[in-house]
Amino acid sequence: MRGKSLMFQGTGSSVGKSMLCAAVLRIFKQDGLRAAPFKAQNMALNSYATSEGLEMGRAQVTQAEAAGVEPSVKMNPVLLKPTSDRRSQVIVGGVPVGTMSAVEYEAYKPRLRAEVKRIYDELESGYDAVVIEGAGSPAEINLKKGDIVNMAMAEAADAPVILIGDINPGGVFAALYGTVKLLPVNEQRRIKGVVINKFRGDVKILEPGLKMLEDLLHIPVIGVIPWMDVDVEDEDSVTERFERRMGCGSIKAAIVRLPHISNFTDFSLLAGEPDVEVFYAERPGELKDADVILLPGTKNTIEDLNWLKQRGLADEIIRRARDGAMVVGVCGGYQMLGETLRDPMHVESRIPEMAGLGLLNLDVEFRAEKTTVQSSGAIACESGWLSAYNGVVLDGYEIHAGVNAFGPGCVPFLYLNGRTEPDGVTNRAGNVIGTYLHGLFDTGVFWRAVVNRVREQKGMDARDGEVLTIEQYRDREFDRLAAVVRQNLDMDAVYAILRGQDVPCGRWDE
Repeated sequence: MRGKSLMFQGTGSSVGKSMLCAAVLRIFKQDGLRAAPFKAQNMALNSYATSEGLEMGRAQVTQAEAAGVEPSVKMNPVLLKPTSDRRSQVIVGGVPVGTMSAVEYEAYKPRLRAEVKRIYDELESGYDAVVIEGAGSPAEINLKKGDIVNMAMAEAADAPVILIGDINPGGVFAALYGTVKLLPVNEQRRIKGVVINKFRGDVKILEPGLKMLEDLLHIPVIGVIPWMDVDVEDEDSVTERFERRMGCGSIKAAIVRLPHISNFTDFSLLAGEPDVEVFYAERPGELKDADVILLPGTKNTIEDLNWLKQRGLADEIIRRARDGAMVVGVCGGYQMLGETLRDPMHVESRIPEMAGLGLLNLDVEFRAEKTTVQSSGAIACESGWLSAYNGVVLDGYEIHAGVNAFGPGCVPFLYLNGRTEPDGVTNRAGNVIGTYLHGLFDTGVFWRAVVNRVREQKGMDARDGEVLTIEQYRDREFDRLAAVVRQNLDMDAVYAILRGQDVPCGRWDE
């Protein structure tokens, strides 16, 4: 093993691979290493447009931010974006190559091996170290033939592996032992350390089991990571954050949890604003007292709009908007706010046309050509409350296939990249806002503006002064994450494994 790469694999999905990769990358940065993340194949609805206009998974963007390096599509050569239960859009090198079923993709994957290896080699040559993330489990024996992301990737990169198990649901020892023993001997030998993640309690109680695991596997357990209350974006579109309320205060902000929700990272900063409680909502009753309703992006706008209607959420959103509540739609959520959505070429959906929520005077047509670009523009509103913020710059990125046609009831407030057509509009009352710009809240200024309007409506004083930016917030959380992991993961062992050295067992012996 060449001492340039290190790979984290897991006993299954959601064991904490993405988080630990981010933590180790942050520690490497703190220790003076220029390191990069890499994941051969990512399946997620959270994506990002690079400076070259290419699309990659948000997990590797987060990890790049933790490492303090510019995100590159080389860090995530293959991205799968599910469009339904059985089909996904396949993006290779940042560019869509088609929509495939699982069977079709398995047949396609062998063609990707050489391309993934080529991209990885290019990435590796520019960094001191590369932290590679696996996907799911390497012991899915039915999928090993077409593997490009777990042990096949470890072999391609000649990378040692650290195996992660999640103790929270129970059965972690069986999961770790079973995962190792289902692998062929040559792959077992690649595993140089084991980590138990999400532990709650006294490690002393766990130590006899750790010793027995080492005796059984002859692989050292190099860390027991406690359950961490840090806000770092993870990979999956379904995360623990959906189940909890964030922040506190009299102002309620509800994010609608769409079935195909994407780029919910747009809302990472919201709970940091004073007086605000943020939560995800799936039922009409959860919206009845919301002061702000946020409609996020989605990979399947029309079908998720249909879901809104079937659940009664659409009627409640319309009612709350007519009562004066703020409604903000981003990307697919913006499209839903219009009057008619058309998909004649079935770009996103099997449904060719559907009436929107009718809260914005615009129509949307989906086209095959996809916009993926980093974008910037200054608020420029001719009238209404947003005109007080004219000149405020909003930066972010766009990922969408829709084209809008605007009616006279739309009030433009944002033009991106010098375009003549608006990329953000409001209704005439100013309480319904839509934009294609992911990241509009990242400076904190626009969210402060929205919340201050709510404060005014509720007879509260507006807040001024400094706002927390997403960069400041993420840096704080990365440092918190790194501190916990550094304390509970044997970093001397990690560095030894990175150098290609074996680490002895026995640290848990009595």
